[in-house]
Amino acid sequence: MTKQSIISFAAAALAVCLMAVASGAEISPGEKAPAFTARAADGSTVALSSLKGKTVVLDWANYGCPFDHMHYSSGNIPRLQQKYTAKGVVWLSVMSSAPGKEGYYTQDELKMQDAKNNNHATYVLMDGDGKIGHLYDAKTTPHIFVIDSNGIVQYNGAIDSMPSTDPQTLANAIPYAANAIDAVIKGKTPNPAFIPPYGCSVKY
Repeated sequence: MTKQSIISFAAAALAVCLMAVASGAEISPGEKAPAFTARAADGSTVALSSLKGKTVVLDWANYGCPFDHMHYSSGNIPRLQQKYTAKGVVWLSVMSSAPGKEGYYTQDELKMQDAKNNNHATYVLMDGDGKIGHLYDAKTTPHIFVIDSNGIVQYNGAIDSMPSTDPQTLANAIPYAANAIDAVIKGKTPNPAFIPPYGCSVKY
């Protein structure tokens, strides 16, 4: 394979990986968040209904995705997790990769990967059958949903304004998800409430 062919192949692979949603989402801001119960990597069972009264962040994750990997390796997502869980926010990382697909791990493997990537979520949910992912129509990794204390989805979309795998872009990115969480904590409506997410497609 020539150098030009390798470059073309890499560009094509990146284009396939990058998936931005151009239209409205199935779960629109203002709608009630669909209920679910899931097993977490630590062995506990998490029910969304038990978290009513708290601000909840759902964050679709895949450590093998170069976009999501950048947010973890740079410390961006771990810092956000620590910042907001310290304020009482429940952060749920959702792993919806199917068995045999990129980003799928057994429970023991997932615990090791969580530690390796410094995941500081309240819980890391195992969703290998994709039930939660399809319930929320999660498109990419990352893809962020912010749910208020009344169980209403207030934000659905991108983590920020820079669809990049380069950590240097973080400094100039508009932190859409963080802004939305700040608004919800204060009892306000995020603006914008929906931004098309970017990243690798969820590997259902």
